[in-house]
Amino acid sequence: MSWDGLIEGLRSFVVWVMDVSSVPIIIYFLLINTSLLVLIGLAYLEFRAQQRRRATALTWQGAGLAPGVSLLVPAYNEEAGIVTAVKSFLTLRYPRHEVVVVDDGSSDQTFARLEEAFDLVQVPRELPHEVPVRARVLGIWVPRDGRTRLVVVRKENSGRSEAINVAINAASEPLVAMIDGDSILEPDGLLHVTRPFADDPTRMVATGGAIRPVNGSRVVSGRIVRVEMPQTWIPRIQLVEYLRAFLLGRTGWSRVGGLILISGAFGLFRRDVVVEVGGLDPDSIGEDFELVMRIHKRMRDEGRDYKVEFVPEPVSWTEVPVTATVLRNQRRRWHRGLWETLWAYRSMLFRPKYGRIGFLALPYYWLFELIAPLLEFFGILIVPLALLLGVVNVPFAILFLVLAYGYAVLVTLSAMVVDEWAFHKHDRWRAIWQTIAASVLENIGYRQATVWWRLEGWWSSLRGKKHVWGVMTRTGFDEDPA
Repeated sequence: MSWDGLIEGLRSFVVWVMDVSSVPIIIYFLLINTSLLVLIGLAYLEFRAQQRRRATALTWQGAGLAPGVSLLVPAYNEEAGIVTAVKSFLTLRYPRHEVVVVDDGSSDQTFARLEEAFDLVQVPRELPHEVPVRARVLGIWVPRDGRTRLVVVRKENSGRSEAINVAINAASEPLVAMIDGDSILEPDGLLHVTRPFADDPTRMVATGGAIRPVNGSRVVSGRIVRVEMPQTWIPRIQLVEYLRAFLLGRTGWSRVGGLILISGAFGLFRRDVVVEVGGLDPDSIGEDFELVMRIHKRMRDEGRDYKVEFVPEPVSWTEVPVTATVLRNQRRRWHRGLWETLWAYRSMLFRPKYGRIGFLALPYYWLFELIAPLLEFFGILIVPLALLLGVVNVPFAILFLVLAYGYAVLVTLSAMVVDEWAFHKHDRWRAIWQTIAASVLENIGYRQATVWWRLEGWWSSLRGKKHVWGVMTRTGFDEDPA
C-alpha cells in the first residue's frame, strides 16, 4: 500500500471514529461537569445549613457531650514536620483527646525528633490484638511528665495501613481519627467533626473533614496564622482540585447520603466499628476508600441504621507534592486504589439493599471517576489527529473544548465562589486572582498529564504489577520565625 493510500485509510478511519463517538463524548462531558455543578449546589445548601448551626457549634462540648478522641498518626520518614504536627494535635481545643503516633520503621530522624521534643521514655506495655497486625512492635514510649497525652509506638516497617492498625490497638478513646503525619488541624477542628457523633451517637459511624494544601501558608507552633497561596503552580493547581473534589464534592455527596470516600488525611471513625470490620486492609492501595466501603457493606448487609457524613467546617492542612515526579506517583496510586476498590465491591452495584450507595454513588464513581481519564485520553488523541489529517469537524472540536475544558473552568470558578462565600480563607485579591489563573492553567498541560498518570496506575493494576510506594519528599511547614 502506498503512503497516500495509508493516509487516506487513516483519514477515513478517523472520520468514522468521530462520527460514531462525537455525540456520546459530548454527552459524557456535559453530564460529568453538570454533575459536579449539582454537587457544588448541594454543597452550597449544606454550607447554609452549617452557618445556621455555627453559632452554637462550639458550646455543646461544655455540657459534657464531647466523646473522647484518639488521634492516630502514622509516620514514615516525616522528620521535616512531625514535631510541628504533633504539637498542633496536642494543643487542639478539645476537652478529651490523646495522640497516638506510630513510627513505621522510619530510616530518618522521625523518632529522634519526637524523643527530643517530648522527652519520651519507654514503658513496659503490651498492646491488645483487637485488629490483626503482621509486623512486630518494637516498643512504646510516653512523655516523662506523665501529663501529656501522647503515645509513640515504634514498629517494623510494613506500611501505612498496618501502622494505623497498631494505633487502633493502642487507642483508648471511643473515637479514632486517622490523620497523616504531615497534617495540621484547625484549633477547633475536632469540635466540629465530632459534633455529629454527639448529635446521633448510635447511628453515626464515620465523619470526614475538609482538607486544604498548607504549602506557602505561615505556620507558628503548629498553627496556621496566615493563609497564603503556594509559591509554585503545581501546588496552586492542586489547591483548586482539593477545593472542588475534597471540600465541595464530598459535601454534596454527604448531603444526599452517598458519601463513600473519606480521605485518609483526615477521617473520624467509631473505634468499635473499625475493630468490628477488621481495621484497614494492609493489602489495599486505596485503604481509606476500602475501609469506608467495607463499613457501608457490613452495615447494609446486617440491616443496621447508620450514617456517614462529611463536615466541611473543620480543616486539615496537608503538604501536597511540589514536583511532577511525586505528583505522578500519588495520582497513579490514587487511581489504582480507586479501580481495585470499585472492582472489589462491584457486587454492590444496582442492588436494592445498598440503596443510594449501589444506585447512585458507585455508578457515579465508575462512570465519572474511573472511566473519565480513558475517554479524555481518547479525545486528546483524536482531535489533534483529525486536525493533522484535515478532517476535523470544527463544530465538534469547538463543542468538545467548551464542554471538556471551558465548562470545567466554570465549575471550578463556581466552587471557588461558594468556598469564599462560606469560609473566606483568603483576604487578598492577589490570592483570588491566582486561584482563578490556576483553574485555567489546570487545563493546559496539567490535566492532560494527570490523565496519563491515572491511566498508568490503572494499567499497572490490570497487569498485576506489584505496587511500589513512591517517596513523598517533605519540605516541612513554613514556620514563621517571629
